[in-house]
Amino acid sequence: MFTRFRRKRLNPVLRDLLQETHLTVNDFIYPLFIRSGEGVKNEVGSMPGVFQMSVDEIIKECETLKSLGIYSILLFGIPDVKDSVGSDAMCEHGIIASSIRAIKEAHPDMFVVTDLCFCEYTDHGHCGVLDPVLETVDNDITLGNLAKQALVHAKAGADMIAPSGMMDGMITAIREGLDAGGFSHIPIMSYSTKFASAYYGPFRDVAESAPSFGDRRSYQMNPANRKEAILESLADEAEGADILMVKPALAYLDIVRDIKESSSLPLAIYNVSGEYSMLKMAAKAGVIDYERVMMETMIGFKRAGADIIISYHAKEVAELINK
Repeated sequence: MFTRFRRKRLNPVLRDLLQETHLTVNDFIYPLFIRSGEGVKNEVGSMPGVFQMSVDEIIKECETLKSLGIYSILLFGIPDVKDSVGSDAMCEHGIIASSIRAIKEAHPDMFVVTDLCFCEYTDHGHCGVLDPVLETVDNDITLGNLAKQALVHAKAGADMIAPSGMMDGMITAIREGLDAGGFSHIPIMSYSTKFASAYYGPFRDVAESAPSFGDRRSYQMNPANRKEAILESLADEAEGADILMVKPALAYLDIVRDIKESSSLPLAIYNVSGEYSMLKMAAKAGVIDYERVMMETMIGFKRAGADIIISYHAKEVAELINK
């Protein structure tokens, strides 16, 4: 005896017709890591398939991405010189500003999003200027620097700004800075709910951004706090964020759903380095069907409420979608 559930699962065409959640290549933003030099393409041991690249290699990578249907990238810079305030991030000749100009000249149709933070640019690895007494980031001084950084990125040709530092009031400061500079058309995708997570480990290898002391729990969120997580995103919405984000994704799908139900703004998730590396290492050990698990994970993100998926898997997912 077949029930109404089994009857709808017998025929593969009907299964496809009734599928509720769908992935497309338009759902994805692909992260890229830029360092100075020429012909540089250094694979990161903890993240197989992910590279630090010079801008000429990034330009080639954009060709590959576009051939797969991926037209959105998220840029992280790795400067040659770091200092206590992250000066390179605010310099029009810095690694990110120079790279944006080169990418947009070669690929004007590529949608360029820039990560707005200071952890890759400071010699101490924290996300802004340090308060010497409290030994944490000075929130208000860092807000001013974030506005400067955003303006430099916008002038260089960035299409969207993505602040990730979890400073209080960062969306207001950045929005006011962009508007005053003539860039009121530039959207802000806020890392609005970003947890102080152990899943970021491999990212700190590729971005060379590990804190030289302490950790980031004084400004990133406690993974145990659900209500606060929702409030963080709603606060950024109230300040004028155009898109919200939850980071990491896999262990926080309840938060993704909570925020999706609490806000009408588009919602992104960041499928972070530790999540990526776990699947890669499990595949290497032969304990999972890698492609199936990867696609199931992506569907899980969409089903939970993600409109945008930032993922190092994006190229592999696009190849499977395009088959």
